[in-house]
Amino acid sequence: MLELERAAKAYASPGETIHAVRDVTVTINAREFVAIFGPSGSGKTTLLLLAAGLLRADSGSVRFDGRELSELPKRELLAYRRSKIGFVFQNFNLAAGLSARENVEIPLLLRGTSHREAEKRALAALDDVGLIHRAGHTPDRLSGGEQQRVAVARALVGDPQLILADEPTGNLDTETGDVVLELLRALPTERGAATALVTHDTRVARYADRVLAMRDGTLTEDTRHGQAAVDR
Repeated sequence: MLELERAAKAYASPGETIHAVRDVTVTINAREFVAIFGPSGSGKTTLLLLAAGLLRADSGSVRFDGRELSELPKRELLAYRRSKIGFVFQNFNLAAGLSARENVEIPLLLRGTSHREAEKRALAALDDVGLIHRAGHTPDRLSGGEQQRVAVARALVGDPQLILADEPTGNLDTETGDVVLELLRALPTERGAATALVTHDTRVARYADRVLAMRDGTLTEDTRHGQAAVDR
């Protein structure tokens, strides 16, 4: 599904060049739940943004279903992000003036789905995350956990093949975070989607079937069930 081959990304900073991702080669397959694990500044989020097509690699290759993202015309790259990818942000990124249902509808409306169909599918997605009863509430009337579940519903509503989650429990208490993690862990089985989650928390990483450990922009370990990678 998603293949990175010697992918690299650097940022220019006054007086230095920051190598955020250095020659990373990895494949994420369908129906996998993968944690990208490492300390702050290790390149985890940059790797996620490369996978989403939100950043372009300086060198190397990023392919989805065999197609090189850097070679896609702008319109096709936008279509890739809207139809193939569901992104869950740490800070929710919900539109303050819209209801939960309206927030979830946004990806569908951007793809040209009719308002009636978008509403139907948004309500179904909210039902999937246990929030159908909060569909009419704006974000300021939802708890942090509820907001994150709305964000998960928004990521799922377009039936993407790959869910990318950037520290999705970072602003949540442990109990609420576990609810969100269980939702994400169920996706490969229930929907066939791969899930890649960025975290610096060993407890969160243990939810994954596979852990990609990163440090200083480099993939240092690729471990099934993650114990070696997260217990150091």
